[in-house]
Amino acid sequence: MRAGARLRGASFLSTNRPPIGPIGPIRRIGPMGNGFMVRVRVQSRRNLRLFPGATLPPAVRVAIDNRAGTAPRRAGDSEMPAQEDYSDAALVLVGHGSTLNAESSAPTYQHADELRRRGMFAQVLECFWKLEPGIAAVRRGVFARRVFFVPFFISEGYFTDEVIPRELGLCARGERDFARVQRQGGQELYYCGPVGTHDSMTHVLAARARDVVARHPFPSAPKPSETTLFIAGHGTGLNENSRRAIEHQVALLRQRGEYAAVHAVFMEEDPRIEDCYALATTRSVVMVPFFISDGLHSHEDIPMMLGEPERVVRDRLARGQPTWRNPTERHGRRVWYAPSIGSEPHMADVILDRVREMAGSQR
Repeated sequence: MRAGARLRGASFLSTNRPPIGPIGPIRRIGPMGNGFMVRVRVQSRRNLRLFPGATLPPAVRVAIDNRAGTAPRRAGDSEMPAQEDYSDAALVLVGHGSTLNAESSAPTYQHADELRRRGMFAQVLECFWKLEPGIAAVRRGVFARRVFFVPFFISEGYFTDEVIPRELGLCARGERDFARVQRQGGQELYYCGPVGTHDSMTHVLAARARDVVARHPFPSAPKPSETTLFIAGHGTGLNENSRRAIEHQVALLRQRGEYAAVHAVFMEEDPRIEDCYALATTRSVVMVPFFISDGLHSHEDIPMMLGEPERVVRDRLARGQPTWRNPTERHGRRVWYAPSIGSEPHMADVILDRVREMAGSQR
């Protein structure tokens, strides 16, 4: 099927009303691995679906123009307003990565895969500061007219404000005051804020807290109103933004009024993680680590700070077992400890929120 061709007839598409007009021309908008994606424009604003048994050539993926309708979605996919069209755009997720932690890149790949599955962008790519593929190399491989770079980081700081923009060619070394939207070589480049500071992260944290209890309800699952929720971060005097991002989310969670109490606790600042037992106002406690990926801090340090003996943690780690068993009784509290938030499925929607934010700023 070539660009500019017209599909024969309209019988493979339907609405909940009779067909109301022809299908417009097919336009090629970029390679999609084993073929190319095309955009089909139709004259209906209702959601479209394939008739049972209808087929398209296997090398073609169809993105319905957002002015006409929306492509099929899974339950939980983020809603895209009708006027938004990212079929000419690339999304680049920028992660930190670590040569010491094999799990560090997993959440970045996870959400890039999910966003590719949704078929909203001409390209979805991932790159890293400490791993391959590198930031500068991936930047050179982007062909789309618009490019959105989203730092997959918890907070603003040295990497998001200096290192990543420099590697992307958006600023010079040491320069922090640079344009977040730039035109270079026929492309529009959008540098978004980090995912961890967006208000919609509140939904990610709440989902993580609910999920860990739902997965481990023994002896019974407490209601959120009977639970004290803790958001755990690293905390460091070297970057006050790290603490600020967590405290902002805690404030938003308190406003929801879902939990009996919500607190921020830290590994290296007060209040400390081990203070959760004194701060809790309920018997049931849920602890959610505010980290992009699981690693030394979430697998070892925090469980030991919560009171698990080092010997037990090391032994479970060596056996490939969870280092904290949900729930565990400590100091008169029943504690559920969740995985880090980076792999929470709702993170894909936070990434899209960052893209929408930047795209909307230019309207």
